[in-house]
Amino acid sequence: MVPATRLHLIDLDQDLPGQRRFISCWVSIGEDLVFIVDPGPPSTAPHLIARLEGLGVSRLDFILLTHIHLDHGGCTAAVLRRWPDAKVICHEKGRPHLADPTRLWQGSLSVLGHKAEVYGQPAPVPPGALAGFDTLGERGVETIPTPGHAPHHVTFRHGGHLFLGEAAGTFSDLGAGPRSEDYYLRPATPPRFFPEVARASLDRLLALDPLPDRLLFAHHGDFSGDVGKLLTTARDQLALWVDTVAATLADLRGLPHSEQPADEAALMDLIATRLVGIDSRFARGSELPDDIRRRERDFTNQTLRGVLGYLRG
Repeated sequence: MVPATRLHLIDLDQDLPGQRRFISCWVSIGEDLVFIVDPGPPSTAPHLIARLEGLGVSRLDFILLTHIHLDHGGCTAAVLRRWPDAKVICHEKGRPHLADPTRLWQGSLSVLGHKAEVYGQPAPVPPGALAGFDTLGERGVETIPTPGHAPHHVTFRHGGHLFLGEAAGTFSDLGAGPRSEDYYLRPATPPRFFPEVARASLDRLLALDPLPDRLLFAHHGDFSGDVGKLLTTARDQLALWVDTVAATLADLRGLPHSEQPADEAALMDLIATRLVGIDSRFARGSELPDDIRRRERDFTNQTLRGVLGYLRG
């Protein structure tokens, strides 16, 4: 039995169009265990630390990282300066890039461009603060490998709570609350995408017995409706997007050159339009506020680049 905890979501809004209610940090405060999941990018470190202090966090046991991408783990060193006794838990493949974030920063600039500059450059994490999953010991936190969005992606389970990171994509309850079944969902596929790996990770989550009561997304919010149905939807959505992109490319090959999309942007628009017609969860993006809808259009293109990269080999 996991002792009662207080769970909080801290939004880490960025100075970018539509990047509100998007990046976030989960905080779990219990009598014997206090941890945060994905402290976010360096730019919002002062805000995060102030919010944690405002919640009464005087002791921090663990900083749990579902993965080390800049918008999830970039703030880790700053949090450690405030709570130096905390241990950082992430996949072993991610630890060297936290201790020396040079390649992580260069890769972020290459993929994210201006977004990475707004997120900020990460500082090195002291190697002594980095710890393996076994450090969690008997603390009631289970680690589940969920590669897909990143090869080093993991999901954390604490009691009935499942901290998903981006294992099931990007979520919004569209203001209807965490039990609403009318949610928005979009895959979060990286430039190097292997759909069979991502689907196997979702199958691993679906095999949990019992299933969690509550799904906690990094992007963004929580869901406590039919958890199994949402995880199944996320898995099937991956296959639907791959099949739709593949079918679109096949259709285009049969057209004269004059009828081909003029550039990548036109190709992305064509695919996204097709997806809206067949993916009801993605189609609900039309209900998002204008600025967030523009943000999602941008990240949809990033997702489609991952799918296109896989199909083009």
